[in-house]
Amino acid sequence: MDQLVSTEWLAGEMGASDLRIVDATYFLADAGRDARAEFEGGHIPGAVFMDLGELADSSGDLPNMLPSAEKFASRMQSLGLGDGSRVVLYDDSPLKSAARAWWMLNMFGAHSVAILDGGLSKWKTEGRPLETGKPDIRHRHFTVWKDEKQVAKKSDVMSNLHDKGAEVVDARPAGRFTGEEAEPRDDLARGHIPGSHNTPHGAFFHADGTWKTGDELKSVFKDAGVDLDKPMITSCGSGMTAAVPLFAAHLLGKSDVRLYDGAWSEWGADADTPKATA
Repeated sequence: MDQLVSTEWLAGEMGASDLRIVDATYFLADAGRDARAEFEGGHIPGAVFMDLGELADSSGDLPNMLPSAEKFASRMQSLGLGDGSRVVLYDDSPLKSAARAWWMLNMFGAHSVAILDGGLSKWKTEGRPLETGKPDIRHRHFTVWKDEKQVAKKSDVMSNLHDKGAEVVDARPAGRFTGEEAEPRDDLARGHIPGSHNTPHGAFFHADGTWKTGDELKSVFKDAGVDLDKPMITSCGSGMTAAVPLFAAHLLGKSDVRLYDGAWSEWGADADTPKATA
């Protein structure tokens, strides 16, 4: 199974015994939308709902930090995702949150995970079937392990300021990157990690919500000054949209990519970290 699958492909695979379809829609608190309620109001047949807001470490102050391996495994088992499953993720969010779910599943040991190109919007536009309500789920065993090589910590990003071994890619909107716009949290400074490159996450998609691929995808990175021959660290506001350039890099065959999970929520709140503007 490819990392990116079409609605036509998914329609043809529906009903396969090893296929698991997951709605990973996530909205910011101020969006005025309820992802779970929207899922129950209409989702791709057979899909289950992955609550990314709950699938996080609740013991600290930073939002959206990775949960423990044990918590992750427990949640996947309760969703019926187990060893040997082929998982197809989709969302209906402007944050393109399926990419965050893709990253977490891969990092915690899933072997066959894809994103549905165009998400729920494309599925609905094509007039494909939906179902409503809560699905019946049979628990399955999920063998979990954690690949720490896919995660960058603040200390890694600090070290990179000096050795410049990796390209840091920030997926926030341009105004927040330059510091012209305020951060949504009052305790966060404006600006960006010095030396980082800005690729707002929406730049990786066509107008219809499908992913750019090939040369178009390379151009997004190159237009931002990113050297694709170097390792990459992705960041954003809270670790959610940072998964978009990470997945895009994987579509281009890059495996030397890490996600800075603390992101600007951690960096911008620390008075001792250097910040740049403009």
